[in-house]
Amino acid sequence: ATSIAQRFFTGAMSLGALSPEAHEDLAIAMNLVGGISNTGEGGEDPRRFATRGTARDRDSRAKQVASGRFGVTPQYLAQADELQIKIAQGSKPGEGGHLPGHKVTELIARLRHTQPGVSLISPPPHHDIYSIEDLAQLIYDLKQVNPFASVGVKLVASDGVGVVAAGVVKGLADAVQIAGADGGTGASPLSSIKHAGLPWEVGLADAQRTLVANGLRSRVRLQVDGGLRTGRDVLVAALLGADEYGFGTIALIAEGCVMARACHRDTCPVGIATQREDLRAKYAGTPEMVAAYLLFVAEEVRRGLAVLGLRSLDEAVGRVDLLEPRVDVDAEGLEVSRLLAVPDMVAGGDDSRRYVEHVALQSPRSALGDRLFDEAFPALFDGTMQGLRYDIRNADRTVGARLGGAVGLEFGDADGQARPLGTVSARFDGEAGQSFGAFLTDGIEFVLTGEANDYVGKGMAGGRVVIRPPADDAGDPVLLGNTVLYGATGGTLFVAGRAGERFAVRNSGADAVVEGVGDHACEYMTGGTVVVLGPTGVNLGAGMTGGECFVLDATAEILGRVNTQLVEARRPEGAELARVHDLVAEHVERTGSARATALLEEWPEHRVHLWRVAPRTAISRVEATSRGAVGAPQ
Repeated sequence: ATSIAQRFFTGAMSLGALSPEAHEDLAIAMNLVGGISNTGEGGEDPRRFATRGTARDRDSRAKQVASGRFGVTPQYLAQADELQIKIAQGSKPGEGGHLPGHKVTELIARLRHTQPGVSLISPPPHHDIYSIEDLAQLIYDLKQVNPFASVGVKLVASDGVGVVAAGVVKGLADAVQIAGADGGTGASPLSSIKHAGLPWEVGLADAQRTLVANGLRSRVRLQVDGGLRTGRDVLVAALLGADEYGFGTIALIAEGCVMARACHRDTCPVGIATQREDLRAKYAGTPEMVAAYLLFVAEEVRRGLAVLGLRSLDEAVGRVDLLEPRVDVDAEGLEVSRLLAVPDMVAGGDDSRRYVEHVALQSPRSALGDRLFDEAFPALFDGTMQGLRYDIRNADRTVGARLGGAVGLEFGDADGQARPLGTVSARFDGEAGQSFGAFLTDGIEFVLTGEANDYVGKGMAGGRVVIRPPADDAGDPVLLGNTVLYGATGGTLFVAGRAGERFAVRNSGADAVVEGVGDHACEYMTGGTVVVLGPTGVNLGAGMTGGECFVLDATAEILGRVNTQLVEARRPEGAELARVHDLVAEHVERTGSARATALLEEWPEHRVHLWRVAPRTAISRVEATSRGAVGAPQ
């Protein structure tokens, strides 16, 4: 039974949907039985992380990300045994996650790098994932920032999900989770819980069948959750092909949940799904309660295996031939033969029942990123200065993430944690591939002479990235791709050229100067300062609940490009102008930009053409919360 329990995990219920006490007890319980708890899409309090000399008993081994949002920092990523990319969730497919504003307390806002009282949503797609290639890039990014963690992808049970699962495995994911329709987080709308999604059995059978038919099953761990409660549920899941089994609602019941259905109202009477201190004081759960329940389930699984004549759970995985349709229930119109079809094996015999151990089996490496780590990290650790230079090409992807993750693991993140002792300045010449400078940290400077692709500075928590054109450039260059500074929580970016679309989406603390952006810039931004010394696209500032964006626009066209639902554009004044001047002056110093130099030389004439785009002060937190869908994405 103890070995069976190591296949168990808790559902991705976020700190925010759950109280800090209930969330932490789930982690402790899973660590007691050798299973895995999942942080959910909401980050984790760094005080729970295992550090040198401390036991790992309070942190969640699986840390969920929706790209670079909600507490996704280099330290957070480096602390994980498994990183799970959330693409969808079973109780409300197509809607993403949701946390009402009244549950976003000061603590939750700090951990998620957002504003207290503002509703949080995550409508899929995730602003940076529009194709299986984008998803494969994010898998690659995570394998660089933490080469010791496995990477999983959470999908929703649906007809045809097997095809998506096959693409995910080809993108080198180590695990695929199929989430069923039952259950729901501490914030799911009742309409979603009752009327959306499909049972996990449908999605699991489809995924197992498709992966086996394509010779991919032995390359991935297949996980399932969505209403599992008993040992029989686990047995059925194993026979349908699952390797690992998740418990959500029932785990909360084990620690005292009474199913009051008040999660979204923040009035949980037993202190589990609430942030109210008076109700949290009523919480009486313990990790041992959850651990005891899971061991009872594991014992029931063990006895069921014995009845079937199987010696281990390994032998049960994929044995769909041991399942039969029930004849003792009225199921008129329900045809289950497809669920019970034995998958066709590919030529050569892919083993449909092979269980893949809890290790990352597929670890593509960035040669330049690993070389940078080897040469730069000793200086950061020892307290010295290091200057490096490299040629870079667009095949060199995610350069800097390995270094950023190592610094995050050793020193923590910049906000309140220790800083690296030394400094590194790395200079690059050429064309950087995707995710250049992703998950960068303090103490590191990247200077690129050339151009870069998408995702520059994704999730960066500190440091500096400078991009300038080559000497023979014709002028007014486009130096960046799309989705730059996605989910950044700190650091600075200076670009002597234009960027593509979705610049600084969900930026939560980075400062940047750029000389032109495309559509949807500063979308869902919650912190930091962006200065645009050139043209902008439409829909600027949609869902922006924090930070500020300054735009140089002599024609006032910006007034027709701003999304006025939450933000307004007005002339800056006083300290705001001084802040812009300082950033532009540093931009000139770092990049030598001719456009910025001309602006400073005639500052009195040009400053009158600046506009400040920021959340409207007239919008109270209550109003922002009531608008829900336009708040910062969860």
